[in-house]
Amino acid sequence: MPTVKTPLILLNFKTFQETTGKNAVRVAKIAERASLETGVCIIVAPQFVDILRVSQEVSIPVFAQHIDPITPGPYTGHILPEAVKEAGAVGAIINHSEREITITTIHKAVERAREVGLLSLICCSTDPICAASVSLHPDMLALEPPELIGTPMSVSRAKPHSIVRLVEAIKNSDYNIIPLCGAGVRTKNDVKIALQLGAKGVIVGSAVKSKNLYGLLLDMAEAAVEIEDEG
Repeated sequence: MPTVKTPLILLNFKTFQETTGKNAVRVAKIAERASLETGVCIIVAPQFVDILRVSQEVSIPVFAQHIDPITPGPYTGHILPEAVKEAGAVGAIINHSEREITITTIHKAVERAREVGLLSLICCSTDPICAASVSLHPDMLALEPPELIGTPMSVSRAKPHSIVRLVEAIKNSDYNIIPLCGAGVRTKNDVKIALQLGAKGVIVGSAVKSKNLYGLLLDMAEAAVEIEDEG
């Protein structure tokens, strides 16, 4: 099983044409190349139908973009955690702002992920939701303000204090949770600031459409290495 370590970069493929089908494999291989060259963990989160083909083609970790807290049975159209795991995913995003669920459902999804051996990454849109989600004990917790997603303004520049609050909330808990942040992360400096604030990685979305994704990932990974060396 591919190892997840920090610092990390998670590429959310969403449902972009540039990351669908054969393109999903192409982008995943670019991410793998950058990861192997820099030693930084780069995770890819393709669409459900592409998880199997991507996981068979690359050695880096693959996450699902969502799971439903169901068990095998009559749940047409739902995403079964066992199926995601069988397809080759090692983790799952839970409660992305583009796929929001209730706090009760988040809790159940984290529990189901743990039951089947998937890492859980809860995405939170606000500071209060982040604080409330710490007690759910996910493996990772990410601040992703929806108003910044897809914009040129990164969370690390627009909401630095929110990142600090997330990091502190985790430090003050009894849980070993990896703090992440995302939304508008597009540059090496965005990554550098996020890690300086205490995050252990970033989530990248729209930037996966970059014409020079390999160069961008190298820059971001180098920023992560620089901060790690400073620490």
